[in-house]
Amino acid sequence: MLKLCVFFVFVASSGFGESSEADQQYRRHDFPPGFVFGAGTSAYQVEGAAKEDGRTPSIFDTFTHSGSSHGANGDVACDQYHKYKEDVQLMVEMGLEAYRFSISWSRLIPNGRGAINPKGLQYYNNLINELISHGIEPHVTLHHSDFPQAFEDEYGGWISRKMVLDFAEYADVCFREFGDRVRHWTTFNEANIFTITGYNYGALPPQRCSFPSEFINCQRGNSSTEPYLVAHNILLAHASAARIYRKKYQGKQKGYVGFNLIAFYLTPFTNMTEDITATQRANDFYHGWFADPLMYGEYPETMKKNVGSRLPSFNSLESRLIKGSADFLAFNFYFAAKVKDNPRSLQIHPRDYSADMAAELSMSLQNVTTELEYPITPWALQGMLEYFKQKYGNPPMYVHEIGQRMQRNSTLEDLSRVKCLQEYMGAVLSSIRNGTAVRGYFVWSFLDVFELLDGYRSSFGLYYVDLDDPNRKRYSKLSARWYTHFLKGDTASFIKLIQDESSSFSHNHVMVK
Repeated sequence: MLKLCVFFVFVASSGFGESSEADQQYRRHDFPPGFVFGAGTSAYQVEGAAKEDGRTPSIFDTFTHSGSSHGANGDVACDQYHKYKEDVQLMVEMGLEAYRFSISWSRLIPNGRGAINPKGLQYYNNLINELISHGIEPHVTLHHSDFPQAFEDEYGGWISRKMVLDFAEYADVCFREFGDRVRHWTTFNEANIFTITGYNYGALPPQRCSFPSEFINCQRGNSSTEPYLVAHNILLAHASAARIYRKKYQGKQKGYVGFNLIAFYLTPFTNMTEDITATQRANDFYHGWFADPLMYGEYPETMKKNVGSRLPSFNSLESRLIKGSADFLAFNFYFAAKVKDNPRSLQIHPRDYSADMAAELSMSLQNVTTELEYPITPWALQGMLEYFKQKYGNPPMYVHEIGQRMQRNSTLEDLSRVKCLQEYMGAVLSSIRNGTAVRGYFVWSFLDVFELLDGYRSSFGLYYVDLDDPNRKRYSKLSARWYTHFLKGDTASFIKLIQDESSSFSHNHVMVK
């Protein structure tokens, strides 16, 4: 049984001063021309209207209604489906330059393939037009952890090669209908974590895994083979969509198609050769698994050696199709970790559930997510960006998610989130000054959305959403006002914001429940 055989220790920050820019006062204009600042959400997490206007269930509807998400669901969520104009107005007031959102495949094409839903088409046209009319650039994700349940029922979703063609046809519809106004497309969000959590551990939909699992009583799946098969099909689907865009649309629309991963900054626990080797092995399995094919057309040699026949191979045509198919790489960043070689994991985790992808990291993530606030490690974000610069020849990159997890109904004075955004923004600026081709920075999340890991127990939003109010009223947090302060040209200093707030900003107070 092959395992990654590493142990992860998550790293906490001692506070300010660990990023060279974090303790300096910088402004919006310190970033290069063309750099974009935005905020993000995703369809299932924010739209609501789950059963309205022709939308059909996605795998996340099935997951939440089975009771797998602490009794919470996205049936209403933030109700952005009905309140998009109000939300865009908040973006305008903030000075937001871009909004990253995803399209619900189940809303646009209810059967997954075939007829377009006129109401779904109208909604996304309306949202995009509203953004464009106010000078806000739409950045669109096609697959943000959800796809029509119909495909899961019909042929098993991403374990089937049929999904490659169905996804390509869906992407073609989106390019055709929205590409005259959308220039930045991301095919998949967090493809590595979607694959690991959905097909290795069964912790998130479609909940496929082998018995036993630390998370669920597995009813279906094969954790030793399916994650590799799913990843392979996702890469082929991305490359097929990118080929369609380049062949049919890019010449006229002048847009870009990229790919998103969740990224960790991994460093050796010690200077011992075993830990250094284990760190590279972890990077290959978590990052190189997708990035190497996108950049080089092949899986990392470490994976080929360790996974053996369970790892699908690309034929020469597929390799050429995938290589160079991403116009940019995008990353969601939340954690830093030190890696220690851990041969004992073979005895600790005796079954083969694709632990080449490290059961240890998944369990460590579980421990981190039980703590409310994440460690703030700006030096790790900078290190991660510069790792990808050096490893893959400095491709265009976007930071698609940076945020701080807090208890949902705690306070509107979210100082920890302000510190997080300020320090990570400084890390991005340092990375750019070191030559890294970072093109944008998006805060997660614009609103307090339905969180995929724990429903409504925690929040990342710049705006609080009152779920007890039928109108889902929004209230600005300190972080929203700080971001406004920065985007409109003032220094990125949360201390200055606190000092100036009473005279510079109006603040609607609410007693959070």
